[in-house]
Amino acid sequence: MQMDDIPLFPLSTVLYPEGILNLRIFEARYLDLVRECTRDSKPFGVCAILSSEGQEGGERLGEAAAVGTLARIVDFDAQDDGLLGIQAIGGERFRALRTRVAENGLIRADLALSALPQKAPVPAEYGLLNSILGRLIEQAGDQLPQAMREPVDDANWLACRLAELLPLSIHERQGLLEMDLPEQRLNELLQILPRFQKA
Repeated sequence: MQMDDIPLFPLSTVLYPEGILNLRIFEARYLDLVRECTRDSKPFGVCAILSSEGQEGGERLGEAAAVGTLARIVDFDAQDDGLLGIQAIGGERFRALRTRVAENGLIRADLALSALPQKAPVPAEYGLLNSILGRLIEQAGDQLPQAMREPVDDANWLACRLAELLPLSIHERQGLLEMDLPEQRLNELLQILPRFQKA
């Protein structure tokens, strides 16, 4: 499936499907993005900035990954400091096919979407990952939104939540996002785990 002329928001983070993204908006072009997306009930694309020179909201997509995640705004409010706060939920992954910079400075792109994987139980060989996610959720406590504190028996949900909570580099997070199958992500996370084990 393809979506055309979607605004992009390059960020120093990786958004995964069903992930929760909280942003504080102050630049005029991103206020335009919020207005457009709420008015037209459309998503925007989040892509990770991978180069050290890139800045959030940069105008050159070359600084950001071509594979990202659609985000749909689910809540917004004016914050005490006068900035606009929004909360968005991650949806389908995408690959940016063509990009351009609009007059207001927003990067806009035509996107090829990847369908969300069907929900599937976590295979038994990845049970350790389920236990580790439970501990990470417990440690984070109220810092996590309620939706993330309620584990789901779904391989993709487990892989995505672990990728968010483990202290990985942005390049590792991006590599996990670009994998097509939940089992690929789970296997990669299993290989990474020894790095976090205490000697």
